[in-house]
Amino acid sequence: MRRRAGWLCAVACALALVLVTSSCSVARRADGARPVPSPSPAPAVVPTVVAPPQAEGLDGTAGAPGPQVCTAITSTLTASLHVTVTAKPSAWNDGGLPALDLCTLLVEGRPVTIGVSALPLQSDSLDRLLSGAGSPRPLTELGPQARIAESRMVFPVGDRAVRITPAGGIDRSTAGSIDRAKAVAIALATRDAVPKTLRNARQSDSACQVSNSAAENFVGAHVQLRRDYRVNGALTCIWGTYDATVAIVEAFDQPTIPEAQRVPPPRLAPIGRPGYYLPDEGELVFRQGRRVVRVTGLTNPSREVSLDTLLGIVDPLLPLFLR
Repeated sequence: MRRRAGWLCAVACALALVLVTSSCSVARRADGARPVPSPSPAPAVVPTVVAPPQAEGLDGTAGAPGPQVCTAITSTLTASLHVTVTAKPSAWNDGGLPALDLCTLLVEGRPVTIGVSALPLQSDSLDRLLSGAGSPRPLTELGPQARIAESRMVFPVGDRAVRITPAGGIDRSTAGSIDRAKAVAIALATRDAVPKTLRNARQSDSACQVSNSAAENFVGAHVQLRRDYRVNGALTCIWGTYDATVAIVEAFDQPTIPEAQRVPPPRLAPIGRPGYYLPDEGELVFRQGRRVVRVTGLTNPSREVSLDTLLGIVDPLLPLFLR
């Protein structure tokens, strides 16, 4: 009996020891450092721009031949405004959303850029063309949808959107500014000329074709717009739909890459000498010898445009740029 009692006492002590040890072990685990959660992925950066930056040379001094609005309205405006109105001879396209066919008018030497949408306007085209223009007001002379701001005017003509941008603004105390009356006269002449000067949606260069499949893969559809042309020998390739555009723009002998001067500096890209990736503009820009090449991808609504995407679009054309 005494032996059995001793055995029961030993078992009880052992159980108590196990419970105490287990309790301490649990306490140690509770007091220990908790696992560090894995960092959440950085939010995607989407482009905030409506149109890619304009490369040097795209100002109407060279580029695509007519027809274009600016050369069509010089005589009309010279007669109505009683001042000298001329036009630069060539046109270009900005590859924006909406993509605009652009030309430069000179009113007493002051540049005025006129843009006509290369594809039929969409419900938000005029709003996008007014992005960053402050507080626009109605422009009743051009119809119920027309609006005017200090920097530009926008209005529809048939199924196209039109933007007119004087370099110095409208009714401002700057050297390049023009007054409201002249701006309206230019808009009225433009409205009459647009239907007669519309360009075919497809203008392609065989050199751009090697990047066609990559561009269409980005926009996700067969493109409705092509704008390929050469400016002083430098190549421009543009693919577009109503909701997306891809642009590859080459410039010769450009002394600097303006984006490189930003603070903080843009992210370096593994291409060119040097090359930069600007995700908030959907842009890759790089220097290769005499050339500066810009590659942009824009969508509406905006979505992330990765560096790998832009490298994949320009890669088929690299042998041309590297030669």
